[in-house]
Amino acid sequence: HPGWKITVVGAYKGGSPDFPASAKRVEGFAKTIHEEYGVELVDSVEALLAKVDVVLLESVDGRPHLAQATPALKAGKRMFIDKPLAASLEDARRIAQLARETGTPIFSTSSVRFHPDIPRVRNDKSIGDVTRVQANYTLNVVPFHPDLFYYGIHGVEALYAVMGKGCERLTRKVAPDSDVTTCVWKDGRVGVYNALLQKADAKQTVLVLTGSKGSTSTGTPSNYDGLIAEIAQFFHTGKPPVDLAETLEIIQFMTAAQISKEKGGAEVRLQDVR
Repeated sequence: HPGWKITVVGAYKGGSPDFPASAKRVEGFAKTIHEEYGVELVDSVEALLAKVDVVLLESVDGRPHLAQATPALKAGKRMFIDKPLAASLEDARRIAQLARETGTPIFSTSSVRFHPDIPRVRNDKSIGDVTRVQANYTLNVVPFHPDLFYYGIHGVEALYAVMGKGCERLTRKVAPDSDVTTCVWKDGRVGVYNALLQKADAKQTVLVLTGSKGSTSTGTPSNYDGLIAEIAQFFHTGKPPVDLAETLEIIQFMTAAQISKEKGGAEVRLQDVR
């Protein structure tokens, strides 16, 4: 939509010195956006807020998200928070509470939710009533997030893009060559996040939907185009494309999966996760 143009005018270098994916790249990113795109670099979040209408919180590490989001929310700036919303369920809930208290629209999601094939498979009536959905996505873990928060969230977001919220309970079974989280929704549908552990597996289909009359699937992982369009629309309309309650359930889901793993694959009810 031509009216949804956004222009990036300022940036603050956040970053996490103990996280290589951040520490080794933030200077390069800053140099590129400043020298090639003319974006002004400022020395604090507060200085940034004085120059912008809306905020993209792109720290790849979820740990500082609460601290970085707080001044933006208090300033009433609409904000996209890159996945994960936070590094813990507690922080995620505090961000959501602050967004509600300040009346500031926010959303947080993975680019995979807007895979171009998802609308097609979600609306495919030929497979009958959907009974099972499996998401296949790479799992990379970091020591300071629960396992699924960092990269597994892409698969979990894809699952929720089709299933919607309402997961009741799950189990996560981990073996040397597999890592599978199986969840049951309140209406009986089954969801599976099949973590891809080998690089050779990374190009599997993202989603497979099984229904009473057949099955359908998406293609392999796509790009950021769909997400970027949604962000631009959100900044103009103030209407988040992903409900915050669903994002919080996803954080709860991934926390429950961590507990199940630590308990050797025991079943965990989402409502018991605090």
